[in-house]
Amino acid sequence: MTLMYFAWLKQKIGMGEEELTPHDNVVTVADLIDWLCSRGDNFATAFEDRDVIRVAINQEFAELDDPIAGAAEIAFFPPVTGGQT
Repeated sequence: MTLMYFAWLKQKIGMGEEELTPHDNVVTVADLIDWLCSRGDNFATAFEDRDVIRVAINQEFAELDDPIAGAAEIAFFPPVTGGQT
């Protein structure tokens, strides 16, 4: 699957995109984040406050307990703000 990191996540992790095959026991978004954090301090730092990170699976917003089976693309990004009222 393709993992994509945007904004300050990209800066903290040190890359914008990578191709990975998670372990078989990684079944939800939360499991994926746990597994990523085990890969190094850069990931652990980037994902230390999960409440502010948004996730999209195959370009659809997702929650931490959503399954990742069959995902071709998972994107992680900070909350989107901006625009004028």
